[in-house]
Amino acid sequence: MISISHRLSIPENEVIMTAIRSQGAGGQHVNKTSTAIHLRFDIAASSLPELDKAHLLGRNHHLITPEGIVIIKAQSHRSQDMNREAALARLVSLIRELTVVPKSRKATKPTRASKERRLVSKAQKSQTKARRGKLRDYSQ
Repeated sequence: MISISHRLSIPENEVIMTAIRSQGAGGQHVNKTSTAIHLRFDIAASSLPELDKAHLLGRNHHLITPEGIVIIKAQSHRSQDMNREAALARLVSLIRELTVVPKSRKATKPTRASKERRLVSKAQKSQTKARRGKLRDYSQ
């Protein structure tokens, strides 16, 4: 079982991991061994609760295909086991991130004192700007 949170976990057989060859430079080791991991996780076919599935499928994320399959490629480490752990960690963090329900906002009103402070400051700014005008010569 892959533990995502204290209330959420998924069986390991729902996650498909295949070893592939890593990209980029690296010499003989990279060219002859399959150290990168290609992880696939089908959200719709998983045992996640329906609410969490809806959260995952409803979000637009670059790791989730339009068909609802999470695809993660891990190739940053030299060993296959470390790449497997990195891919699983990225899957867990993705599910944690996308299943969080944001708190609803409560509408608030400004207090009477804050309204009065705003009006006083507006009056002060108005007087300051009114004094910036050209001086008129009334002595003539």
